[in-house]
Amino acid sequence: MTNAIAYCRVSTNEQADHGVSLEAQIASVKAYAALKGLVLVDVIVDAGVSGGKALYDRDGGARLLDLVKRRKVSAVIATKLDRIFRNTADCLTTTKAWDDADVSLHLIDLGGASLDTSSPMGRLMLTVVAGLGECERNLIAERTTVALKHKKTKSQRVSRFAPIGFRFQDGIVVEDEGEQQAVKMIRDLKAAGYGSTKIANILNRRGVKARGTAWYSQTVLNVLAA
Repeated sequence: MTNAIAYCRVSTNEQADHGVSLEAQIASVKAYAALKGLVLVDVIVDAGVSGGKALYDRDGGARLLDLVKRRKVSAVIATKLDRIFRNTADCLTTTKAWDDADVSLHLIDLGGASLDTSSPMGRLMLTVVAGLGECERNLIAERTTVALKHKKTKSQRVSRFAPIGFRFQDGIVVEDEGEQQAVKMIRDLKAAGYGSTKIANILNRRGVKARGTAWYSQTVLNVLAA
C-alpha cells in the first residue's frame, strides 16, 4: 500500500466570495485516496493563505515538504494545481525533486480529469498544464492592468476602497487632505532611509490616524507602491 498525504488550501477571499470550502477539498481528497487504494496518513491544511506564496513559505506547505523530504509518504494529493503551486517554476522544480524521490503528485480535478505523475504521460501533462495555466494568469493580469489604467485616467472607481490618500466622492476619486499628510510623511521617511516596518512604528507612535487599527509594514509598502 502507498502512503499518501493530502494538501488543501483556500484564501479568506475565496471562502467568502466563491464558496471554495476546505471541507469540500478534504472530502474530495479522502474519496480519491480510497478510490485509488492510497493510505491517507494526514491532511495538511493552509487556511486563509494566498496562492501567491510559494509552497515552502506556507506553514502547511513547509510541513508537507518536510514530510516528503523525510520519505514519510510516496504520494501527494491535491484537488487542483492552483491549490498547491503558485506558478510553473514552483510546480516543476518541486515535482522534479519529488520524482527523484519516487513521490508522485495526484491532482483530482485537472479540467475534469485526474492526473498522476507516477507515469511519464502524467509528468508530461503536468508540465503542459502548468505552463498553460501560468500563461492564462499572465494574460488575465495584463488585461486587468490595461483596464485599470484606463479607468484611473478617468478617475473612476476601480475597487471597493480608494487608495490611501484618496476617497470616493460620487464615484470619483478625490484627494483626502488628512491622509495626504500621512502619505507625505511616509514618503519623506522612506527618502530618509527608513524601512517600511520602522515607518509604520513611527506613524503609530506619533498617533497618525490609520485606516484600520494601526499602521503596518504592508500598508506602508502599499502607499509607496501607489
